[in-house]
Amino acid sequence: MAVGDYAHVQALFDGRVRVEGLDLRFLRLSAEQVIQRMMEHREFEIAEFSFAQYVALRASGDQSLIAIPVFPSRVFRHGSIFVRADGPRDDPGALNGGRIGVPEWVQTAGIWTRGILGEYLGVDVRSIEWIQAGVNQPGRRESAPLVLPEGIRYRAVADSTLTDMLDLGEIDAIVTARPPASFTDGSDRAVRLFSDVPAVEREWWARTGIFPIMHVVVLRRDAYEEARWIATGLVEAFTEAKRRSIAALTDNTYSHVPLPWVPDQLVELNPGGGEWWPYGVEPNRLTLDAFLRYCREQGLAPADLQVDDLFAPETLTAVRV
Repeated sequence: MAVGDYAHVQALFDGRVRVEGLDLRFLRLSAEQVIQRMMEHREFEIAEFSFAQYVALRASGDQSLIAIPVFPSRVFRHGSIFVRADGPRDDPGALNGGRIGVPEWVQTAGIWTRGILGEYLGVDVRSIEWIQAGVNQPGRRESAPLVLPEGIRYRAVADSTLTDMLDLGEIDAIVTARPPASFTDGSDRAVRLFSDVPAVEREWWARTGIFPIMHVVVLRRDAYEEARWIATGLVEAFTEAKRRSIAALTDNTYSHVPLPWVPDQLVELNPGGGEWWPYGVEPNRLTLDAFLRYCREQGLAPADLQVDDLFAPETLTAVRV
């Protein structure tokens, strides 16, 4: 299994949670490494994977991977839009008719952000010229099958970076999960489109109830077909590992992370007492439906592909006693 080094997976890594009958050996790698190696070589029997790239593979007829409804990474995406410091701060409508850079069209963060721009922020996605290039290194290419919808203007650039193009005024904004160097290097040449990202994201969450899913856990088809019971066993194990990580954060007896007031902040973030990070299809149906709709609109998925088609059938229902 190759999965990012997340707190909510640690109990699996260290053996406190096990899947009965399964001998798991772990590789702690960055999500980008895992996704690239799975995309190119299908190296691991179990791995974290890009949700958008998984949908694109399934839509193209590739059945080599099968997902389970475990979501290691979720991120609100209003903070993934970057403009120059003298750009249209807090005015997404000003991007209409402009040029926006993306590291890949088939990037989960980009799918979500374009969907949000079009549905909630008044941006006509078809009015934009989309420029594909590496964020901070030139030469990046699309890594998943690409079928652009009619009316989308898209151009790949191999010899420059999105950061440089934004600095030079050749593009008006960048939509990217990994921030441009001109945002992280302290120069303040690039800023987020929204000056108060958490406030904007909280308002959007309150209005929609959608918490964007970035990554899923996939099984290589040969491993799944050899022992299909591992799909439900893994969902249960990931769920228990997550439960333990949240229990540690809510424990005020000891400091489980080097920050003050964490248990109190968790109560403030979730006054209703629900769960921010559920696994399973039904608790995430609203978010999954929204993402698949954005995938259809942006050319990644055919109209007949449904949420339930994406996951191992054994994981679609929960045992109730």
